[in-house]
Amino acid sequence: MPTSIELLFILFSALVILSILTIKLSIRFGIPSLVLFIAIGMLAGSDGPGGIYFDNPALVQSLGVIALVLILFAGGLDTEWEGVRPVLWNGLALSTIGVVVTAVLVGLFVSWLQGFSFLEGLLLGAIVSSTDAAAVFMVLRARNARLPRSLTQLLELESGSNDPMAVVLTVALIQLLTNPATSFWDLAGFFLMQMTVGAVLGIVMGEIMRRTLNALKLELEGIYPVLSVAFALLTYGLTAELQGSGFLAVYLAGLVMRRRPFTHQQNLLQFHDGLAWLMQITMFLILGLQVFPARLAPIAGVGLLTALFLILIARPISVYAALALSRMSWREQTLVAWVGLRGAVPIVLATFPVLAGVKQADTIFHLVFFIALTSVLLQGPPIPLITRMLKLDVLPEKGRV
Repeated sequence: MPTSIELLFILFSALVILSILTIKLSIRFGIPSLVLFIAIGMLAGSDGPGGIYFDNPALVQSLGVIALVLILFAGGLDTEWEGVRPVLWNGLALSTIGVVVTAVLVGLFVSWLQGFSFLEGLLLGAIVSSTDAAAVFMVLRARNARLPRSLTQLLELESGSNDPMAVVLTVALIQLLTNPATSFWDLAGFFLMQMTVGAVLGIVMGEIMRRTLNALKLELEGIYPVLSVAFALLTYGLTAELQGSGFLAVYLAGLVMRRRPFTHQQNLLQFHDGLAWLMQITMFLILGLQVFPARLAPIAGVGLLTALFLILIARPISVYAALALSRMSWREQTLVAWVGLRGAVPIVLATFPVLAGVKQADTIFHLVFFIALTSVLLQGPPIPLITRMLKLDVLPEKGRV
């Protein structure tokens, strides 16, 4: 008779293996992989045939934070500085101005549609304001979308760097909702501290990591991936403890590391790519388990309208506003607007108001889940067609998306 820990191993490994096998299905039929991962989690959950009861937002948030740290660090490592430099300012504009504009527009719409207070609507807007790196690139690879390299690099930079802004906005709005006495200057100081400390420590820790890896002359090659994971987690923990944005710090640390060669670089890149996949699959499965499908039905109408508003109005306006001073053509900006998929990041952020005891937290969580899922289902499959319609379809460079 298997013990509980043995049964847990069996269930977890079986779900992960099943999820990996569905990647082939995703590529063949163009179904976004993350949708299949989440669907497997939902089917295994309490409302599905699997019957596994799981309702632990605190655990989901903790595991989600760990997964996002490792995914963002891998994203930074995978981002070539030479490719990022030409699109740096456009990426920063999308990850700051774009996030704020999206949050405000969605907040106003949800407040009017659902009867939320403005702050509650703005909170939901902030949660869904960031694009998801995992969602974007899993769909791009699954659909074999042939985007121009400059746009791929811009989307990569945006989706990796806009999470910190969304997190800061989410935490700030939760603080306002739970403590109305919070002043504007308190929030401004909080934002400045988060971004400044996160940026400084990210750059510093990235240099420390690279120099440490290069200075060590260990014959045990297997220890280098362990060291890099420890450094990534240390970067997040240290930054968060010093009131900075840990997500910004880990992404910048990976980006700074990649600027110059380091010991066992190729092996470490492959290791973190595989680890990021494991984290993505685990996160999507757990998020699927956490959601109760029966609770999605009552908010499906509002969720669909909000998702359509986000896709067709809020996202395009935010992109055009952020890139108003750029040299990008309207066709390029339109494609960037369409490929702004939502994914697991908003769903993880939606657990924050649940744990903080915000009044509409449960509704917000299931609305966010519905919006994220709808975003991927509606925006993902048409990407190649829209790319061709905008006459931006190009042959992929070797080894690139």
